[in-house]
Amino acid sequence: MSNKYLLEIGVEELPANFIDDALKQLYDNMKSMFEEERIDYGDIKTYATPRRLVAIVDGLADKQRKLIETVKGPAKKIAYGEDGKPTKALEGFMRGQGIGLDDVFEKEHKGVEYIFANVVREGKDTSTVLTERIPSVIKGIVFPKSMRWGGKNIRFARPIRWIVSLLNNKVIPFELEGTSVGNKTNGHRFLGDRNVIINSVEEYMKVLEENFVIVDQNKRREIIKYGSERLAKEKGGSILYDEKLLNEVTNIVEYPTPILGKIKEEYLRLPKDVVITPMKEQLRFFPVVNDSNRLLPYFVTVRNGNKEHIDTVIKGNEKVLGARLEDAKFFYYEDIKLPLESYVEKLKDITYQEKLGTLYDKTIRLQRLAHKIGDYLEVGEGTQKNIDRAAYLSKADLVTKMVVEFTELQGKIGMEYAQHSGENEIVSAAIYEQYLPKFAGDSLPTTTAGSIISIADKIDSIAGSFAIGVQPTGSQDPYGLRRQALGVINIILEKRLNLGLEDIIDYALYIYVEEQGLVFDYKTVKSEIMDFFNARIKNMFSDMGIRYDVIDSVISTGIDDVYDLKIRAEKLNGYIAEKGLTDVLVTFNRLINLADKSVSGDVNKELLMEKEEIELHEAFLGIEDKVVDLINKKAYDKALEQFITLKEPVDNFFDHVMVMVDDDDLRENRLNLLGRIAKNMLMICDLSKIVK
Repeated sequence: MSNKYLLEIGVEELPANFIDDALKQLYDNMKSMFEEERIDYGDIKTYATPRRLVAIVDGLADKQRKLIETVKGPAKKIAYGEDGKPTKALEGFMRGQGIGLDDVFEKEHKGVEYIFANVVREGKDTSTVLTERIPSVIKGIVFPKSMRWGGKNIRFARPIRWIVSLLNNKVIPFELEGTSVGNKTNGHRFLGDRNVIINSVEEYMKVLEENFVIVDQNKRREIIKYGSERLAKEKGGSILYDEKLLNEVTNIVEYPTPILGKIKEEYLRLPKDVVITPMKEQLRFFPVVNDSNRLLPYFVTVRNGNKEHIDTVIKGNEKVLGARLEDAKFFYYEDIKLPLESYVEKLKDITYQEKLGTLYDKTIRLQRLAHKIGDYLEVGEGTQKNIDRAAYLSKADLVTKMVVEFTELQGKIGMEYAQHSGENEIVSAAIYEQYLPKFAGDSLPTTTAGSIISIADKIDSIAGSFAIGVQPTGSQDPYGLRRQALGVINIILEKRLNLGLEDIIDYALYIYVEEQGLVFDYKTVKSEIMDFFNARIKNMFSDMGIRYDVIDSVISTGIDDVYDLKIRAEKLNGYIAEKGLTDVLVTFNRLINLADKSVSGDVNKELLMEKEEIELHEAFLGIEDKVVDLINKKAYDKALEQFITLKEPVDNFFDHVMVMVDDDDLRENRLNLLGRIAKNMLMICDLSKIVK
């Protein structure tokens, strides 16, 4: 028989940003339970509102599949008596497994004959398994922050107030620290009934919708999206969509009703971001724009309820937004009375980090590091001036009234104020772009100045944090350093910057020593930061489909130019996929192992005595310049192809030449020959890291 099971976990309002991950965990936990318990099922669907997490399982089998299990019994020597009859040991085994003598057989295990039996385990009823396992499904959902309540031991994001557990039309009870489990749920907090009876899984969605709860988050999302768009079109505009905001609004309402409100025209004279930020970030309103993407004097918000008293609700929302925008207008006009540059001195009064100085100190470090990167990349004189100016102004907006009140506007308002102060477009844009990317998948800086300042800002933060010992540990990353490192790597790759990370990190740490007088283990901290970046690089390259051993082989070269590493990894990955390296790995791994004993790398031709070592030396000299030329052209796959031509002379060398001879000069010369070849190879990759 095909069954349906419903689990609803009723809670106090969940934070919107917890819901999506909780649903994924609920699905995974249910799936794992059914697979572990050998219960066949058709489909698992998960739903959520602010007050409930729901799983509905279709096509559920009546009971577990039978399990045929091979069970080991006593050793044969103690299983039968001298008369050939079963001993008490064998009888006890058969009794315990519910089998007879005809069901047992003998088999050797670790050199000893034992009694075995194939035992058929009948499956439990699905209802029994659900009673036993659903508590662990619920407890297995973890949150970024959780709590205990009412003297219970269970931890959850918010208190669990009720649970619905139904198999078709039958309640499946279980114990969860005294929480009510049955077929009673709650409707909408204000519009629905408090005790809603669910008689069967089939009627669940319909009954709750009658009580002003739309359980399916995708349906709520569509209502919000298309309802909002319809209202905007009535005013000749469209919604300025933000997927993150749409998801958040979907997760904070149970019965969405989009409504349209007005904005006073005077507020539209403010910069666009000044109007949009309080709407989206603080009030969760959707801005309305025209075909030119200019703000119209309207907004759409979503009521968690029906259309009753809608005019009163609209007026209330307009009043709240009006108050926020009035504040924003005041801050804006107060701030622009002074040029942006005048705010830089005020940064001296704001602590960036207790051990790392003020925001002004951060600004000076950023300016020096950004200038260094500009020099490294050999940017033009005009670009370098823009970098210096933008870096100097980069943090000035943090002490303006606008950003103090609306912190989400940092960078954006700096760009606005820079333009108002007469700074050029590149400088203004770079002030905003220093914060990009803000999250995974976010846009990257478009200007060279913005890219360099963003890299400098992030590396300064990472270097300072590691220097004072507040680097990420486990899942903890309070300063978002992993995100910042990924941002640096993404910018370098996107802009194809040949930037040596080690040199820049070294200079960032040097500035901390020189400017701040910071004391730390310089060598250790630098090594930790490089390992930190390399870990991010490995993960990123792996996500690109590059083999893990290829990644290790290029990172082991010691090259710290991320863009160059990517090219190497992609070329080598493609070469191995097409031609393979199995035949050459043994040869060159042996070479690398001996090359480690090389001292200077200088080869004395007069000490090359054997025919095979002379031939190897000549073969190497014949490709050395070609390999270097191809490396300079970043044709790493072709360079590797040239290098692999040495396989035969290397094999002949090892077959006929003794390397570790008693003669010190001969031994050292042969090791130096191998060392020079290995050094050349490491200009491409480290073949010893490649797995067959």
